[in-house]
Amino acid sequence: MFQKILIANRGEIALRIVRTCRELGIRTVVAHSTADAESLPTRLADESICVGPAEARQSYLNIPGIISAAEVTDSEAIHPGYGFLAENPAFADICQACGLTFIGPPAGAIRLMGDKAQARLAAKKAGAPVLPGSEGPVKDLDEARAVADEIGYPIILKASAGGGGRGMRIVRDADGLASAFQTCQTEAGAAFGSSELYCEKFVPDARHVEVQVLGDRNGTRLLLGERDCSVQRRHQKLLEESPAPLLKPETRAGLERAALAVAGAVNYESAGTVEFLVDDAGDFYFIEMNTRIQVEHPVTETVTGIDIVREQIRIAWGHPLGYTQAAIRIAGHAIECRINAEDPDTFVPSAGRVTTWIPPGGFGVRVDSHLMAPYSVPPFYDSLLAKIIVHADDRATAIERMRRALAETVVEGVKTTIPFHQRLLSDPAFREGGFRLGRLETTL
Repeated sequence: MFQKILIANRGEIALRIVRTCRELGIRTVVAHSTADAESLPTRLADESICVGPAEARQSYLNIPGIISAAEVTDSEAIHPGYGFLAENPAFADICQACGLTFIGPPAGAIRLMGDKAQARLAAKKAGAPVLPGSEGPVKDLDEARAVADEIGYPIILKASAGGGGRGMRIVRDADGLASAFQTCQTEAGAAFGSSELYCEKFVPDARHVEVQVLGDRNGTRLLLGERDCSVQRRHQKLLEESPAPLLKPETRAGLERAALAVAGAVNYESAGTVEFLVDDAGDFYFIEMNTRIQVEHPVTETVTGIDIVREQIRIAWGHPLGYTQAAIRIAGHAIECRINAEDPDTFVPSAGRVTTWIPPGGFGVRVDSHLMAPYSVPPFYDSLLAKIIVHADDRATAIERMRRALAETVVEGVKTTIPFHQRLLSDPAFREGGFRLGRLETTL
């Protein structure tokens, strides 16, 4: 097994990786920016090393600096967490060229699935259902207009190299296409270095359901159930749960078959997530594959009892998964609320100094957080402060347990999304399991 791993990330995911490594007897080095020099992950890791100033491009996205940090600390592998360099195939290639193990899938799988238009084609070839749309990136506005006229409005424009909701717009009629196309191109170019777009049919009132996949180097690929991630604002997830409520058995079985087919098509290794839209009829369509660990992985860990970070590390070392699909059991129901430093009504970021932090506890409650008090929330990064995860025998009990946990949680000094989650958990549509994409913008 590895003796030392460098963690090229920050916040709660960096701390999450530190904890699993410690249980495996692996020493850790946290590569951090100047803004995170005194953070909890840097304090709890065996070592820490500064890789640049606060601005992410000069630190967490600084590939030469991170590779140098791994070399000077004698690290054997790099865990990228999520975000930053986690889905950068060039970084995975550079790690390999420098004799470092990239803890994630092969660069080829990242590259293929990272190009959303090509991923769509690969999924279609593998037999997974896809939405009607362009066969690849559209070359200009005229081609986008022709595709839209053929498949019918509404459509959605997406950045081919994108993710996280950037470079993405819903277009409901022909009059809005030109401005949306220009906006998406601009956003995509700025965020991903590529302004290529593709378009596909937009499904209103759909649910966002994703399937967790694990694969090893021997070609074994297993499923760890699905997650419902339909509570989103501007394509940003706020709450996730597993299993997905009110999912028909035949739909679940179809999702699982499609996820395995997509993962098999790229000879997938490590942890990955295959994402789908599911409509009210139970029909589903491939959206994309995320070639990394997800923010919401704890809900899957909670219902399966499998440490996904541990599996990532073991797979990267060359260990087989060592168990079969029949051995995986989904027990009970888990819900995760993302606690962000944001205004709960407007979702405007709320950077500042946390003066009090009292996390919830009790039976069936897990908290993943790098938060401490006092702590200055830096304005340079994602606003995630903590993830509260609850587990119960059934969904109704899990909802009440989460309500109790949120009521116990105290964060003073900055605004947080806790009041939003409290409203959400009282929403009849959510409690009945009928929450759909787009509902948040119109109701809560």
